[in-house]
Amino acid sequence: MNEEIQRRLNREKITLATISKRGFAFFIDEFIVSILFYIIYANSFLNATSINVIIELVDMLFVQVILLKIIYQTFFVWMYGATPGKMLLKIKIVFVGDFEKPNLTYSFLRAVIRIFSEMIFYLGFLWAVFDSANQAWHDKIAKTVVVNV
Repeated sequence: MNEEIQRRLNREKITLATISKRGFAFFIDEFIVSILFYIIYANSFLNATSINVIIELVDMLFVQVILLKIIYQTFFVWMYGATPGKMLLKIKIVFVGDFEKPNLTYSFLRAVIRIFSEMIFYLGFLWAVFDSANQAWHDKIAKTVVVNV
């Protein structure tokens, strides 16, 4: 499959985003999600009396963090084909079928699998380093690649 993707990308004169660009975009997006999370739960954090209370608060809000990440990823990939981090680095996510932005279903599927990749020590992300099309697990399952704009 990767060779077919490469041939089609070459024919369309589309280049894959590098792993380093994707990694930097990842950190930008994680920072944005962290800020959003803090804004949403600012009162709870401001009322915390110690670091232990903050840690307990984060533990209690684990599911909310996961949901926020899924909503963030799904929305931006579906609407724009890229998250803000990817937009800043001029890369985007495209469906391998037509090289257009993924539809809502594939955007959601990609976001959910991405969370699982994070939960198992980022192994799904590491996979992209060794994949000829730079596809992480969430890309493979959602049939997407990340390309330069």
